[in-house]
Amino acid sequence: MLALCAIAAAQARPTERSITSPDGSLKLTVTIDKDIRWSVTDGSTTVIAPSQIAMQVGPEEVWGVNPILRKATTGSIDERIPSPLYKKAEVEDRCTTLTLSFKGDYAIELRAYDNAAAYRFVSTRKAPYTVKHEVAEFNFEDDNMVYCSYVRSNEKKSFAEQYYNSFEGPYVLEPMSKMGNNRLMYLPVLVDMGNKKVCITESDLRSYPGMYLYNSNNDTGLESNFAPVPDKITQGGHNMLQGEVQTAKPYIAEVAGARSFPWRICIVADNDAELLNDDMVFRLSQPNAIGDTSWIKAGKVAWEWWNNWGLYGVDFQPGINNRTYEYYIDFAARNGIEYVILDEGWSVNLKADLMQVVPEIDVKHLCDYGKERGVGIVLWAGYWALDRDMERVMKHYSEMGVKGFKIDFMDRDDQPMVEFYERAASTAAKYHLMCDFHGAFKPSGLSRMYPNVVNYEGVNGLEQVKWSTLEELDQVTYDVQIPFIRMVAGPMDYTQGAMMNSQKRGYRYSNAEPMSQGTRCRQLAMYVVFESPFNMLCDSPTAYEKEMECTEFIATIPTVWDQTVAMDGKVGEYCVIARRAGDVWYVGGMTNWDERELELDLSFLGEGNYKVTAFKDGVNANKIARDYSKTESSLEGRTMTVKMAMGGGFALKIEKR
Repeated sequence: MLALCAIAAAQARPTERSITSPDGSLKLTVTIDKDIRWSVTDGSTTVIAPSQIAMQVGPEEVWGVNPILRKATTGSIDERIPSPLYKKAEVEDRCTTLTLSFKGDYAIELRAYDNAAAYRFVSTRKAPYTVKHEVAEFNFEDDNMVYCSYVRSNEKKSFAEQYYNSFEGPYVLEPMSKMGNNRLMYLPVLVDMGNKKVCITESDLRSYPGMYLYNSNNDTGLESNFAPVPDKITQGGHNMLQGEVQTAKPYIAEVAGARSFPWRICIVADNDAELLNDDMVFRLSQPNAIGDTSWIKAGKVAWEWWNNWGLYGVDFQPGINNRTYEYYIDFAARNGIEYVILDEGWSVNLKADLMQVVPEIDVKHLCDYGKERGVGIVLWAGYWALDRDMERVMKHYSEMGVKGFKIDFMDRDDQPMVEFYERAASTAAKYHLMCDFHGAFKPSGLSRMYPNVVNYEGVNGLEQVKWSTLEELDQVTYDVQIPFIRMVAGPMDYTQGAMMNSQKRGYRYSNAEPMSQGTRCRQLAMYVVFESPFNMLCDSPTAYEKEMECTEFIATIPTVWDQTVAMDGKVGEYCVIARRAGDVWYVGGMTNWDERELELDLSFLGEGNYKVTAFKDGVNANKIARDYSKTESSLEGRTMTVKMAMGGGFALKIEKR
């Protein structure tokens, strides 16, 4: 692996420090010799083989090489964290801790959880310095299979070109040794050890670049890579709304003084379903920085871009104009949908100036029109346009009545871009605005610190079917991969809700009249399965008004939850999740292209009599994907059998009688 500098003899013999998780199952060991290495075992299984930890500070100093240990302190944490706007009302944080303090103003903090291990660097240095590189290795004993999303860079050979990307590729499954040494993958990454799964990600990413992984030696280990600090950025990209890095500095971060660095996390799952309800990223992020969150209203959003403003049977020309958005607002009001978004097109194109609005749109009028009907307005904003005048823009539109911004086309995760996310979240909170980040890297804890950050993209979502053939994109298989991988990092704006649905033989891509792969009930299930506090309805009001049974289910389903139960699943095959809001439970399940029958264990419901409203694939759903059945019945016992068609799904609403 990477050699940062020549290593001389440091200590007479290796020093070892270990901690075990509260239940004793997981052990994290640090070996201090000429360098510092960590390893993780879970029971009798070696999860992480000895792997180097180091950070190069300035041109020559390296934390973790020739280390001199000053102090080792162990401890424990056992607390419950309130978690508004999340998949559960509170999160348990219970672990064993180890802090290793070294000569040179740095320490390494480590935590052992029953299902995860994590570490981070901490510095007490007060003077400014730069970080040239951080070594984070994840070595394995065997040549395991890996689920990863590569930067879409088949024709981009250099890492410098790969840092500019949208973080929304499909998953590749291949042996670790075959991954190649010139392709970057972004987090989370899932390693399949056969008897266990190991999910690698990060948390508390603040003023520091996001971590990529790659296999430098075609061996059985992964190591870190980071985008450098940009030196020269020019305006460009999509509609002149992006910052394109022209040159970069010879380091990855500029540090003003004492600080902690991001957590490196390995989540260990004995069965795949455990990954469906993990809280490690939330636990290891910063606490709420804004105090009162009562003004933040999660909910559903009627969205026009995916359906191409696809209204028909109306007496006006749909498009980017007031009349169209009044229609969307009226539709939202009739159905209890909390928001309508004005996506790209409401501000003047190619100007990157959010104060210049096209003449067909009156934002103040639409805010007032929506307010009268109980519907909030959210505005799309390109990154460059927002960043150039953030304070003025947010103040102006907040005073007008806008409720939030969907911020798009960042497409980088270097240090200045990571700082932009926090600056946007903080400024938005000041003016009681929500943020939905698109063109975004994965969540890494900012939603806990700023709960007004209600969603992230960073997912190969439903928009991809507007321009992809079935040969180019198997969305159905991807849908039952992401809950075990990308969703481990946090919420995702997949933008589901298609009412035109198709099996393989009928699927086609279309920008004007898009359809989904898989069944109607699969789309309904996504509103339960996918964690998404700010959840789009991607299809047009016309389509929804023709399908009112499904529309009512979507429009009334909660988007934040008091409890989540991971019921069953296997990566790439199927998943089933239950979520509770108040006294009402929802259960959602999806399968891949295989028909599947499952017996659901509903024992988590407890005592009492329950009514079940069930949306299931219809008997003809293998041919006509829109076919479904809706039934209402009493729950007898605590098990239920469900059948799913090819590319199918189901959704249940369970209420106490």
